Amino acid sequence: MNSEKNGFDPQSKWLIFYQGRLLLVRDGEESLRLPSTSELRPLGLDLSKGKDLGMKGLELHYTMEVDQETLLPENMRFTSMFYLFTSGRRELFRPAGRAIQIVDWDRTHRFCGQCGAPTVDKSGEFAKACPQCGLSGYPRISPSIIVAVIKDKKLLLARSKHFKDYNYHTVISGFVEPGETLEECVQREVEEETGLKVKNIRYYGSQPWPFPNSLMLGFIAEYDQGEIVVDDEELYEASWYAVEELPFLPMSDSIARGLIDWFIANYS
Repeated sequence: MNSEKNGFDPQSKWLIFYQGRLLLVRDGEESLRLPSTSELRPLGLDLSKGKDLGMKGLELHYTMEVDQETLLPENMRFTSMFYLFTSGRRELFRPAGRAIQIVDWDRTHRFCGQCGAPTVDKSGEFAKACPQCGLSGYPRISPSIIVAVIKDKKLLLARSKHFKDYNYHTVISGFVEPGETLEECVQREVEEETGLKVKNIRYYGSQPWPFPNSLMLGFIAEYDQGEIVVDDEELYEASWYAVEELPFLPMSDSIARGLIDWFIANYS
C-alpha cells in the first residue's frame, strides 16, 4: 500500500515517527493534532516512503519513519506514545497505535527470515514477499492475556517488576505461548506468578497495546485453590483487595483498569 499510487491530498494526515515518538502539531496550550501533507512538504521529508494505513471510515492517513530528527517549526514536536495514552488522547492514540506497529514491522522485515534475500511490498495488503523463495511475512501481533481473579468478593492485585517506574497495583497478565489456548494461558500465568489455581474463566474484552505489538485479551476468573506464592522475578508483591481497600491503580483507559472497574461495579 504505497502512497505514490494514491497520490497526496494536501489535507491527508500523516503519522511520522522518530525513535518511537510521533510528530504532532500544537495549535494551542492543549491542542495536539496530526500534520497534513501541506504542512510536511516544507520540511523536506521524502513522503514517497509513506504507507497508506487503510483505516476505513477515518480520514486518509499515511505513516512513515524517519532516521534523523529534522528541523521543526515551533508548533511541531515529537511526542511519546505513552504520553498520548496516559493523557487520554484516543483520537490520536488509535491511529498512532496502528501506525507504529506498521513502521516497526516495515523496518524489521526488510530481509527474508528464511533465505536472507531483500523483501518487497505485496500490493494491496500489509505483507512482505520474498522474490527468491516466495515466503510472505505479515505484521507481528503478540497475543497476551490479562485477568481479574476473584475470591470472596476480593480482587487479586500485584505490583509488577516490569513497571518499576509506576508504583501501581494491577491484575495478572502474560504472553500466550505456542500451542496454548487462551484459557490455558490464563491458568498458567496466574499459577506461575502467584501459585494460585483458577476456574470458571470467561472472556471480558480486548485492547490493542502497541508497546510494542501486543493484543491484550481480558478475562475474569474465579479462585480455585492455593496460597499466594509470589514469583519474585516477575512481581514485588501480590494480595487480595476488597473494593474499599484498593491501592493505587493503573490509568483509566487501560483494559487493566477496565477489569478493575468491572470488579468495583459488581462487588461494591
